[in-house]
Amino acid sequence: MLGAFYKGIIRSLWMMWEKIFASMYQRGNLHTLDYGMCKVMIRKHQGESILCKDGTIIVAGDHIGELHLDNVQIIDQLKSGGANRAAIVIARMVRDSLEEIHVDIDNNKAEYSGVKALMGITLLHRGIVHGLGFEQQGIKSSFFRSITTLYLRILLSVLHPEGNKRIGRRKNQLVPMRLIHTRSSLKARFAEAA
Repeated sequence: MLGAFYKGIIRSLWMMWEKIFASMYQRGNLHTLDYGMCKVMIRKHQGESILCKDGTIIVAGDHIGELHLDNVQIIDQLKSGGANRAAIVIARMVRDSLEEIHVDIDNNKAEYSGVKALMGITLLHRGIVHGLGFEQQGIKSSFFRSITTLYLRILLSVLHPEGNKRIGRRKNQLVPMRLIHTRSSLKARFAEAA
């Protein structure tokens, strides 16, 4: 019981930190758009060039939509129904958000002008990729991969009901991956749902 109390305090502190970090990080955004479970931050890509399966090339300076999940909603789902049920509900909510994003891109919403792709980084790529059509790529930069792995593992230990036990059992599988939907792959996946 006491462990759950401390975990609740740690989650609250972490969410406060995320709000502070997000407000600082948003200064580099061109636009920020909310879609239920997902937030899209329109930014200029920095770092390594990315070659996508459909031939789209993303280089430094290109506009991308950085995809972020709403951790408050994730916590709410984990509290209300446990990890397995939460995973199903979250995947459905992400799909709904992607359908809304597709509609905005397809209707040439001004904020998406020049955006080449949606991109996000996650440890939970196995659950999120299934059925959503994301292309999955490893992160080439060893420094960025190490920092991202550390951050996302801390986040998972804070958010997941099993915390560090979950990480300990699956440490080799918890490697950050970049998930990508180019404009054309998003259209191919979600055009029929619109």
